[in-house]
Amino acid sequence: MAGFILRFGLLALAGGLLSACGSTRGPISAGHGYEASDGYQSCVPYARARSGIDLRGDGWQWWDAALGRYDRGQQPRPGAVLVLQRSSRLRDGHVAVVSRVEGPRQIRVDHANWASGGLKGRVAREQLVVDVSPRNDWSAVRVWYPPISAVGNTVFPAYGFIHPTRRWASAALVD
Repeated sequence: MAGFILRFGLLALAGGLLSACGSTRGPISAGHGYEASDGYQSCVPYARARSGIDLRGDGWQWWDAALGRYDRGQQPRPGAVLVLQRSSRLRDGHVAVVSRVEGPRQIRVDHANWASGGLKGRVAREQLVVDVSPRNDWSAVRVWYPPISAVGNTVFPAYGFIHPTRRWASAALVD
């Protein structure tokens, strides 16, 4: 039994080291924590309540659902929702609310259900997100990963930002 545990531990360590090889940049440190929660919360209802953007569906579906209803763009603003695309790592995509813009390639977000294990389903505030896209257009991001207390090495594809300004309300006044 002890041999199995030792082998499993070594395999886990090797897997962790190999996954770090997938990026030419190492982790970016910046510590922020999670809120205490009474229960599980997913990203979609949290982002809807926090931003006031009234969209439904999985996180990845928000981008198309916002077309014609809300302003969309590639520039972050506080209160906007960052929409991550569906991928092998994010089966349902993900949405996060921009809490502040720190610079042209760094923002902080508030979101729910980003972490795994004991933090799964929790709300996280002021989590660092870094734009790593070649054209500085927020189409590829790295996100704070609590288990390593740094921005993770995984690059997530992103659609961009949905801004809480309703487009259809102003268009209805023109008629």
